[in-house]
Order: sequence, then structure tokens, then C-alpha cells
Amino acid sequence: MNSKTRFSFLLSLLFLSTLSGGWSAARADEVKGKSLYANLCVRCHGVDGRGQGVMKFNPPVADLTEPAVQGKLDATLMREIHDGRKNTAMGTWKFLLSDDEIRDVTGYLRTLGSGSRVPSP
Repeated sequence: MNSKTRFSFLLSLLFLSTLSGGWSAARADEVKGKSLYANLCVRCHGVDGRGQGVMKFNPPVADLTEPAVQGKLDATLMREIHDGRKNTAMGTWKFLLSDDEIRDVTGYLRTLGSGSRVPSP
């Protein structure tokens, strides 16, 4: 198997694993997610998720209720929690939170929006 074929195969496996629910908040435990959010995220994002936490940054933290955030796919939000966001104060949480906990937080974040849930691929 040459390197291009191997890369295509691995990319296909990654895509299929995402479709099978690997990066979807559909099975999230929102109660656990709310607890994790209250303990870890509230300092920056605030109780209501609007970015009015006690810690201030430049650029400001994301307003998690905004359509720009709520319109992202679950996989995107989960990756941003997992890996952090470059050039922002949002650091990586992959060393503190398990994938299931990241899924739970993402599920809770969906409750902060207007109620419309973005379907996962």
C-alpha cells in the first residue's frame, strides 16, 4: 500500500468514526456538563455563557450563546475544547477532561443557545 493510499484510508477511517458518533454531543450528559462548566468554564465564560466571567482577556472570550458559536458542529466545539483555540485565552483541556467529559460540556453548551441544536454529521 503506497503512502497516498494509506493516507486516504486513514482519512476515511477518521471520517467514519466521526459519523459513528465519536465527535458528537448527541449522547451527552448535560447535567454532568453543567457541573463541569460551573467548575471549569464559568470564570471566563460567566454563569450564562455570555463571556462575562470574572477573568478578562484580549481578545475577549467567546459568547457561547451567540449564533456564531451555536452554529458550529458538535465536532468543532469539542475539538476547540480539546485542543484550545490559537491566539486566544482558550487553552487545551485534553489533559484535564476525558472525551466523554468534553462531550458532556458540549451538550451543556447547547443549552445556552437559543434552543436550536445543530445536528451532528
